[in-house]
Amino acid sequence: MVTSKTIANGILRALAIITGILLLLFLLFKIQSVILFLFIALIVSMIGNPIVKFLEKRLKFNHIVAVIVTLVFFILLLAGFIMMFVPLIVSQGENLSLLDTARLETDLVDLTERLKSYFSDHNIDIESMVKESDLTSKLNLNFIPNFVNSLVSILGNVGVAIGSVIFITFFFLKDQKLFIINAKKILPNEHEDKILNSFRKINHLLSRYFIGLIGQVTILFICYLIVLLIFGVENAFIIAFITAILNIIPYIGPLIATVLVAVLTMLGHMDPESQGEMLSTTLYVLIGYTVAQIIDNNITTPLIFSNSVNSHPLEIFVVILASGFIFGVLGMIVAVPLYTIVKVVAKEFFPQNPIVKVLTRNI
Repeated sequence: MVTSKTIANGILRALAIITGILLLLFLLFKIQSVILFLFIALIVSMIGNPIVKFLEKRLKFNHIVAVIVTLVFFILLLAGFIMMFVPLIVSQGENLSLLDTARLETDLVDLTERLKSYFSDHNIDIESMVKESDLTSKLNLNFIPNFVNSLVSILGNVGVAIGSVIFITFFFLKDQKLFIINAKKILPNEHEDKILNSFRKINHLLSRYFIGLIGQVTILFICYLIVLLIFGVENAFIIAFITAILNIIPYIGPLIATVLVAVLTMLGHMDPESQGEMLSTTLYVLIGYTVAQIIDNNITTPLIFSNSVNSHPLEIFVVILASGFIFGVLGMIVAVPLYTIVKVVAKEFFPQNPIVKVLTRNI
């Protein structure tokens, strides 16, 4: 028999559960940066795990040495990427830091006074217009040093993020077996094997996926670089690298890359000597990029999807499209890894479900 006490206890229990969930969500929101660092470190460790195994088995490296060498390799790659952009950023930052904002503000006010005098000499009442707009009092160029300070703060946060990811990745690679041993102690006995098998399959499939993705970007980078060098586009290496990286964003990335390379190619031919070749060179570059993307869409991408995560290209297209509509660009980027995780877990825990059987037949 249901009594008022039972109902009250049920309500209190429900309120306690809801409060606990809200507190957990609030805590996760507060530590979202830490979660992001862990997620990035997990991806890097998945990419680095095959390298560690190669160094251990083929080159007979000690496990710790193999992990350190792998991390040094990633750090050198990151340093090379940064070195492509830092000189330009530093030079512009130095120019901004040398700018005398007070002197520039004085000059602009002086220019305003001269314009007022000029218009007065020509019987144009500009003074009342200036007073109404209160231009001189609103003129404030302090945003320039504020911008520099904000940039320095952002760079500091990026430095902390990179250091944290490297530190976490080191222990993910170094103590992977220890994590598995500890997980066995925590996981419920009836589901222990299923969870551990899911983890191994996910780690294997996603490692292959991210390595394949790096291969795809590398192939596109080489194709783009050849096209840009053939037609003499300035900063070909940096442009090819940026536009190749953009292809990580499925479907939208290549479109952004095409627009970006068209704009940069035209900007590189704005001087009078090469202005006549601007449109023709841009057209040839766009044709070259289109050919490279056709090769990628019909050869590279299907190979990555079929050989890494064992999913049909149409299946992947629908998943990416749905994730894009729901979660935007970020959803499109993480759609394939998350879908792979869901498929692996579903196969381990619901192997007899007919839908799961169809979707996971190749896993």
